[in-house]
Amino acid sequence: MNPGLLTTYREWLPISEQTPPLTLHEGNTPLLRAERLATWVGVRELYLKFDGLNPSGSFKDRGMVVAVAKAMEDDARTIICASTGNTSASAAAYAARAGLTCVVLLPAGKVALGKVAQAVAYGARIVVVKTNFDGALDLARELSDRYGAALVNSVNPYRIEGQTTAAFEICDVLGDAPDVLALPVGNGGNITAYWLGFRRYHERGRSTALPRMLGGQASGAAPFVRGRFIDEPETIATAIRIGKPATWEPALSAVKESKGQFAAVSDEQILRAYSEVARTEGFFCEPASAASIAVLKAAVEAGVVDPALRCVCVLTGNGLKDPDTVMKQAINVVELPPSAEQIAQTLRW
Repeated sequence: MNPGLLTTYREWLPISEQTPPLTLHEGNTPLLRAERLATWVGVRELYLKFDGLNPSGSFKDRGMVVAVAKAMEDDARTIICASTGNTSASAAAYAARAGLTCVVLLPAGKVALGKVAQAVAYGARIVVVKTNFDGALDLARELSDRYGAALVNSVNPYRIEGQTTAAFEICDVLGDAPDVLALPVGNGGNITAYWLGFRRYHERGRSTALPRMLGGQASGAAPFVRGRFIDEPETIATAIRIGKPATWEPALSAVKESKGQFAAVSDEQILRAYSEVARTEGFFCEPASAASIAVLKAAVEAGVVDPALRCVCVLTGNGLKDPDTVMKQAINVVELPPSAEQIAQTLRW
């Protein structure tokens, strides 16, 4: 059985004997060799890190388990977060496991239904606020400062620490770091954490090289690409619909130090990659996750990434988080009468 991250990577995490052994058996997610998708992307060797198979369905569980365990260690009774969905689901799940109260601030009309349903099921106290994610995070910070709830957004350093474990797992499975790591970027915390994880493994001799970090943003929500905050970000990829990233400087440093880049892809490119990864490899990810594939494909086509390099794309969330998106594109669903002949005729058998 997977013992969870606080046990598996204990020596790499800021925990002590006083830290409760909290777990939902997160981590140890698949790293799949994706040969058919590699052909579509245009690279020789491609792997998919599917963090959508974490307990609450996203990579957020890696950092949340550490953040909530440390909140328990500090005798917190309530945690709070602002969220476009995945953070709320993860925070609510770990709060339920830990016996804590979870307060979630959701931006009105900006969150996929599947993610809200998770937070509701886990018993979180949910407040929908008439603002975007950035405004919700400002409110969460204020409420934490004034009323003492533990803030568990990615500005919490324990979140970043927990998320480094994904880089460790990739190196452990491949035997070394990849040449290129592509991932979606919203708040900037995950690209910061991956780079920190790869650096730590490299510094202690657990890998021989460091990857180039390729951060994918949606064209309508690309503050890192534009070099400035965006007041009204818009994209179908709700998980990265963030205009004012909370982890700005560390994310910029990760890309600069790794000789990588941030790049923007359109919603159309994201949806195409979203469809291709499911159709060719059997991994159903949420739209934002597919930004990693879309941006790698664009980089190969632009000559920025050598097709001979070993590449990893991070799929940050499960497709069941946002079922509405796939159903809007369901061109392969038909309704027919209960007739074998008519079904066969329609299927052209």
